[in-house]
Amino acid sequence: MKRTGKVKWSGGQTIKVSQGRCPHLRPPAPPRPAPPAGVCSVAPMDIRASPEVRAFLGEDVVLSCTFRSSAPPTEKLTVDWTYRPQAGSGLETIFHYQSVPYPTEMGTFKGRISWVGDVAKGDASITIQNPTLSDNGTFSCAVKNPPDVHHNIPWTVLTVTERGLSFQLTSAMLLSILVFVPSVIVVILLLVRMGRKFGLLKSRKKSGYKKSSIEVSDEPEHSERDGCMRRLEIWCLQCVDSDDEDPY
Repeated sequence: MKRTGKVKWSGGQTIKVSQGRCPHLRPPAPPRPAPPAGVCSVAPMDIRASPEVRAFLGEDVVLSCTFRSSAPPTEKLTVDWTYRPQAGSGLETIFHYQSVPYPTEMGTFKGRISWVGDVAKGDASITIQNPTLSDNGTFSCAVKNPPDVHHNIPWTVLTVTERGLSFQLTSAMLLSILVFVPSVIVVILLLVRMGRKFGLLKSRKKSGYKKSSIEVSDEPEHSERDGCMRRLEIWCLQCVDSDDEDPY
């Protein structure tokens, strides 16, 4: 008969083993200790921002920033925007939010930053008004919503340039151009042709222009034709007059 025994580990767990068949046993893993009283577990936040943003000189630009937290937003939630110039100098805090926005009151961004976010929807975006070429640089968005305070740091590179002469053609503008341009070209050609003809006639009168032999030879034909037409008109008028007379 086989005899059985019991092995009790220091953790309080008891395991039955058969005599003569005691395999190599490992003590069970100790239980995970519970967090101390008053300490909550911390989950990381997920923050997203556009890696690159292009803006035109003098035209407002939005720097978007969205976040996702495991806890609902509270009055302890904070948003901080920092700025590093393109030259590479130190970081500068340009915006802070906690229940209400606190734009910077110093530096190049004074009076040019406005809050357009909504923490209830996970939006922490801001707007830079009247951007200049000196605003080119890197911006970062940091959001903390205790107990969620650990998060990634997204960076946004802002590039401000001058707007060129390029423009976007809408369908209406394109149709107007296709109709207007040919009409203008036709009118211009007609005006040029009339101007040349008028100038030619004027120059002929001033220089005492003499008709060529071809033009002179064409004149009798025109005169004969005009005389024939004149006689036909007179004959028609006589016929009408004769019809109007009362017979006696």
